[in-house]
Amino acid sequence: MPSNSEPAAAPARPDLAIDYVEFPATDIAAAKRFYANAFGWRFTDYGPDYTSFEDGRLSGGFRKVERAAAGGPLIVLYARDLEKALARVREAGAKITKEIYSFPGGRRFELLDPVGNALAVWSE
Repeated sequence: MPSNSEPAAAPARPDLAIDYVEFPATDIAAAKRFYANAFGWRFTDYGPDYTSFEDGRLSGGFRKVERAAAGGPLIVLYARDLEKALARVREAGAKITKEIYSFPGGRRFELLDPVGNALAVWSE
């Protein structure tokens, strides 16, 4: 049993679970502004071409690229208030590619962030 002076062991990471998400970004500063304003993410810079983020649950990063590529996995965020989330991403500079629509299990909208990444936001 550890003594009171020993640090507690970090919780074990789940095996074979998504641990980190990395986005391409043509403009790191623009990505940081958008995600901080739209979703409240916090950032740690690692030089001019990389920044990591914390969203309160998941970690990830933005890596500098010359141009954004279409396609790839769609990252989907959850919002308790979908209309409020839509207003926030619009105000932060997103291009809404699909307005709020219903699907089995909930409602969502889709967007492109200012550096070209496609995302969706959903709610029950």
